Amino acid sequence: MGRFGFEEMQDIQRELQAKYFDRWGGLEPRKGRDSLLWMMIEAGEAADVIKKKGDRPILEDPDTRRHFIEELCDVMMYFNDLMLCYGITPSELEEVYWAKHRKNMSRW
Repeated sequence: MGRFGFEEMQDIQRELQAKYFDRWGGLEPRKGRDSLLWMMIEAGEAADVIKKKGDRPILEDPDTRRHFIEELCDVMMYFNDLMLCYGITPSELEEVYWAKHRKNMSRW
């Protein structure tokens, strides 16, 4: 496996969205709201793994770990759909992410 970042994730999501365009309706701002809600639901499913299984199995049990990571992948897929719906590029995200990091590092 090579480099894996937001560019690759967005390419994957574009491919998936194109395949299911007739069913899902594509990537546009009005669909972004749905992506945000679905992302939150998937985050809740990841939280359920923590709640029901606990931390140790996520670290030590391969099946629990894989299930947890799959839920995080679902979160990231909807996150990338949300970015695509609003035309947010990985470059824009990186710029704002670093600015936010600098701001957080200078607090307190």
